[in-house]
Amino acid sequence: MKRSEINQFIKEAEQFFQKHQWHLPRWCGWNLQQWREHHEACEDLFSGRLGWDLTDFGKGDYLRFGLLLVTLRNGRPDSQGKCYAEKIMMVREAQETPLHFHWSKQEDIINRGGGKLVFELFLSTDTEGLADYPFTLARDGVSIPVEPGAPVVLDPGESLTIDQRVYHRFYALPGHGPVLCGEVSSVNDDDRDNRFYEQIDRFPDIYEDEAPYRLLVSDYASII
Repeated sequence: MKRSEINQFIKEAEQFFQKHQWHLPRWCGWNLQQWREHHEACEDLFSGRLGWDLTDFGKGDYLRFGLLLVTLRNGRPDSQGKCYAEKIMMVREAQETPLHFHWSKQEDIINRGGGKLVFELFLSTDTEGLADYPFTLARDGVSIPVEPGAPVVLDPGESLTIDQRVYHRFYALPGHGPVLCGEVSSVNDDDRDNRFYEQIDRFPDIYEDEAPYRLLVSDYASII
């Protein structure tokens, strides 16, 4: 992806968060110089990969396959400290986060405002394929039946608990606007706990055609 594209998508997300009165931590607005000035005090941010994160999953078509998120809090996978994580996301209409599951992480994904959030889900087989039989999940704490691959739609205010080894993809329903999407989970580990059904890249390759407007978590290595 071009850095200029990433910059524009982040600016649009800032406006979207402001529209829904979702206020981000101060460091989400730091420029590169501010990061360099404060970096010695930011070990928790760096180790937990807190901050802006945007990906096209290596497909080169962000508006079709992509996600913008901000990790607000996160523990360390190998630590006895903080055992939880939280994210806020902007999910665009028909913009898909591809099918995947987590071996360790359990998560609640929440429609916090905007349009309708659509999930398609499958249990994993023992060989990590797609099971073809129904199962149950909890929507706002109430068990619901789920048919493999059938859409489960969350209106604003609703949430879905996604257990380990449950494949899921999600997107905002076309015609209803983007979704302010939250996630509350156990510790997030992007290096070792994502099992995508198809081989894809979690982080994008970036062509630096202009300076970063906001640093991504994948940029932190340049200032540590």
